[in-house]
Amino acid sequence: MSHAKFHYQSLEELRQDIAERGYAIPLAASVEVLKQPLAIGSKKIPNRLSILPMEGCDGTRDGKPDELTLRRYQRFARGGAGLVWFEATAVVHEGRANPRQLQINDVTKESLQAMLGESLQAAAQAGHERPFTILQLTHSGRNSRPDGSPKQVIAARAAHLEGKLVEGYHMITDQELAELEDTYVHAAELAAEAGFDAVDIKSSHGYLLAELLMAHNREGIYGGSFANRTRLLCNIIDKIKQKVGNKLILAVRLGAYDSVPGGWGADKEDYRQPDLAEPVKLIQMLRDKGVTLFNISAGNPYYNPHVTRPYDTGSYLPPTHPLEHVNMLLNAARVMQEAVPDAIVMGSGLTWLRQYAPYVAAGCIEAGWMKLAGFGRQAFAYPDFAQDIVTTGALDTSKLCLACSKCTAIMRDGGRSGCVPRDAQVYAPIYRQGREGKSPYESDHVAEHV
Repeated sequence: MSHAKFHYQSLEELRQDIAERGYAIPLAASVEVLKQPLAIGSKKIPNRLSILPMEGCDGTRDGKPDELTLRRYQRFARGGAGLVWFEATAVVHEGRANPRQLQINDVTKESLQAMLGESLQAAAQAGHERPFTILQLTHSGRNSRPDGSPKQVIAARAAHLEGKLVEGYHMITDQELAELEDTYVHAAELAAEAGFDAVDIKSSHGYLLAELLMAHNREGIYGGSFANRTRLLCNIIDKIKQKVGNKLILAVRLGAYDSVPGGWGADKEDYRQPDLAEPVKLIQMLRDKGVTLFNISAGNPYYNPHVTRPYDTGSYLPPTHPLEHVNMLLNAARVMQEAVPDAIVMGSGLTWLRQYAPYVAAGCIEAGWMKLAGFGRQAFAYPDFAQDIVTTGALDTSKLCLACSKCTAIMRDGGRSGCVPRDAQVYAPIYRQGREGKSPYESDHVAEHV
């Protein structure tokens, strides 16, 4: 089970390795099911291929989309995916993960609306049906860096993250959390006015709402019991539903398991293995409250990124084979889809599978493991992957994401993120600048060729 880079030369070779490892990952004989539309409320998702929310860290200092932001979403929309999940957008300044993270408020709404409009226009000009659009709402919690340096807002003490606390961190109070409920509601209202089809209340990857899910040691009404730990998320959903009604479809990107000691969805005997009893209970509660769409992820990219996005190369060598975490992510989606069969579950973890990912995605949909297939890093590298799958039934191996983690390294270095190997003219200089220790925050200049 030791780590290995992607090496499969055929679909049959991948199939054999899956079987030898004892996994039950389904592979379809064709990808036709990925071309089928899917109804969601009164709207339609034109095909089963989706672009996951991938932060570009390339907005303006006041939270508006900038040149590279607009370029990315126009490329995504032209690429033919049936669903475009717009990236983490902070609901308050102090909850921004970096100085260029998008933010939604009364001042930025018009610019987000323009970004959406230009993206939809790009899709139409490329001859695609209108993609379904979601705006992800977030508070970065202990990962907040609104002005470039850590200004951590934590919901609970966590032993595995104690070494990452910096002086001056803030333990958020119950009163502040209660006020955030209404802030999320206002953000959802603005998203509806801007024209998005749905909003996602992000609850994954160690950010504020996800941290509350594991806040067993927090006192007060937002910690301790299951009802308390899920209170903020559930209250936000209830209030948005009451305030916005049928103007927006509700979605949640849910971390199914943290893979950390004492973490959400973690087995008590071996935290590296999932125990999905509480996540299943939560997803059923959220479905009953009117959440229609779920994207299932896992892990904490600041602590164990190989769990969230299996990779070939990165900041450390993972202790397990990437296929193990592909299998765990897909199985988490399966368990959740079985728990809420009338809802739409989108799976993650497909990018590492390269050119064979469409066969796994189609197999999972045919087997009822999920209804949508989500791709993150693949969209950075290969924004028209969906169009190629739909029109040719295959992916171009010269365009594929290499799972090299350079897009993440750019983020950690403070730069605007994108694919260094496949979009080198734009992102290779940014990557080199960060690796040389030159802070990209010092300049807002964007390369002239963009």
